[in-house]
Amino acid sequence: MEILQALVANLQTPMFLAFLLGIIATVIKSDLKFPDGMYAGLTIYLLFAIGLKGGVKLSNTTLLEFYKPAVAALVLCVTIPLLAYGILTKFGKYDKANAAALAAHYGSVSAVTFSEALAFLDSLHISYEGFMPSLLAIMEVPAILVALFLIKMNPTDKTEESSWGKIFHELFTGKGTLLLLGGLFIGMISGKKGHEQFAPLFETPFRGMLILFLLEVGIVTGRRLSDLKKAGVFLIGFGILFPICIAMFGLFLGKFIGLSMGGAMVLGTLSASASYIAAPAAVRLAIPEASPAVYLTASLAITFPFNLSFGLPLYLTVSKYLFGV
Repeated sequence: MEILQALVANLQTPMFLAFLLGIIATVIKSDLKFPDGMYAGLTIYLLFAIGLKGGVKLSNTTLLEFYKPAVAALVLCVTIPLLAYGILTKFGKYDKANAAALAAHYGSVSAVTFSEALAFLDSLHISYEGFMPSLLAIMEVPAILVALFLIKMNPTDKTEESSWGKIFHELFTGKGTLLLLGGLFIGMISGKKGHEQFAPLFETPFRGMLILFLLEVGIVTGRRLSDLKKAGVFLIGFGILFPICIAMFGLFLGKFIGLSMGGAMVLGTLSASASYIAAPAAVRLAIPEASPAVYLTASLAITFPFNLSFGLPLYLTVSKYLFGV
């Protein structure tokens, strides 16, 4: 009953309903579409807002409180791509390029899934640590580097063309990393006084912007639904079962390092999420022979909708069980 209540609560949130509306609009062939550049603008707003708010909260966090979660985040973003690569090559029989591309996506994190997890907890009045956006920033890049290192160990003619310098430049100057880290530093340095200045734009309107963004993501996801027919049973199973297993690992690790129930749920959600902003950009440059139909279908058309609908209430229910709530 607990998980059913959480599921119903999640399915009734305006964020999920907007995402569903976007999918429906695509399925019925509506002419609904966002103006050119609006999607990019919403992405910039959300990532910068997450960074700013996280930075302010991080300014009030001591190193003693933060170092264990930071180490745990690094452990996760190194372990996850290694596990994914091993499973995909051994059991899925994927070639090394597509296995590494998928490992990069599942090892990295989704800022939108993260935002929806926070909104879900806020709607239920469940608290979590203020430094969670810092963990989002920590986990975005290292996993991609691990996955790219795996393919570099067994390079093809195409992967040899991309130097590490280009890959690092793409990762650390990409808008996702730059906005998250830049926002964190700005929020951390400006502190409470800075928060009072940017709060009218980045606090109250945040959920409204997230609803618009998820409407557009729903439209994009709807366009990829046809790719599910080509994905195969293994990829669909991997896109659902792998995030669940990794989320459980993240939840147990969160409790072990002393996070609150809400914080552990967020860490589990981060572990289960798959990137579709930072990882595709790096993979496109470093592993051009990998198929976007494989890694984008898995992350955007399988894992993202699952996490948004069923994953969040599942992770919250398990977190409550772990903490005896």
